[in-house]
Amino acid sequence: MPPLRQPPEWAPHDWVWIGFPSDPELWLEDLAPAQAEVAAFAAAVAAGGAGERVVLVAADDDAAAAARALAVPGVEVMVAPFGDIWLRDTGPVIVTGADGARAGRGFRFNGWGGKYDLPGDDDLAERLAAAAGLPFSAADYVLEGGAIDTDGTGLAVTTEQCLLNPNRNPSLSRAEIEARLAADLGLTRILWLGDGLINDHTDGHVDNLARFVGPGRLAIPEPAGEDDPNAAIYRDAAARARAFGLEVVPIPSPGRVERDGAIVPASYMNFYIGNAAVVVPLYGAANDDAAVAALARIFPDRRVVGQRADHVLTGGGSLHCISQQVPLS
Repeated sequence: MPPLRQPPEWAPHDWVWIGFPSDPELWLEDLAPAQAEVAAFAAAVAAGGAGERVVLVAADDDAAAAARALAVPGVEVMVAPFGDIWLRDTGPVIVTGADGARAGRGFRFNGWGGKYDLPGDDDLAERLAAAAGLPFSAADYVLEGGAIDTDGTGLAVTTEQCLLNPNRNPSLSRAEIEARLAADLGLTRILWLGDGLINDHTDGHVDNLARFVGPGRLAIPEPAGEDDPNAAIYRDAAARARAFGLEVVPIPSPGRVERDGAIVPASYMNFYIGNAAVVVPLYGAANDDAAVAALARIFPDRRVVGQRADHVLTGGGSLHCISQQVPLS
């Protein structure tokens, strides 16, 4: 069998799973508005079709009923018990081969370094793959899908803060992690960035910091003024990417975004690349429109849509974090 490799997100999708906020005890007063934001995200991906099915994944029947009430025609709803909606990290990572083969890869999930141990998250990848009829294999080390991003050539980007964190795989060296990424996902070259965003409870997932937008092209935010709390992080990431030989594509940063007096890891980089649309999370920041315009220039063949994600962000992530695409075979 030809080797299997994780394709880039802009490759054609068969469908996408999107986690639907389900637990009132986790989401509290943000549950209903977060559900509305997720339903709007699903509608934006589904608009225009282009062959991408959209499946909202709810944790129970009550949440599924809420999802069906909010979903636009054509968006599907399924029930798969989970702890919370972050399917980028708990769902299967799909790899493909030149012969059309597809398979799901799963990894150990330890609640982002032991922070959130929720029932149903640790085996969700296997259950979703089984429901879709995809072959599945599980690796014996900790990895979340949001910790890596790839351009489809075998090149991936990640952060040292996350993958080398002792709360993930303390017994594995950098070289050993690279070898496992090559074996399991076909990722043969790794760009290591430093830290992720301030106050990101994932310990610096790269999908909030840097995203591939083409082979060898890495989008990274530009600081939004002197009070941007992540300015040094952005500059360091861009310097490392250029030293690695990549083209850095600047994207505006939302700058300093606070909730209840605390800096939150708001990022336009948590966009989702669908077959017909690129959906960009917005936060009511000054650079919202500029970020959408920048991504529209990068993806002229897709409709680029800004979508408010304030209430989803209260859970710790944004639109890319709650989605997991399945590429065409």
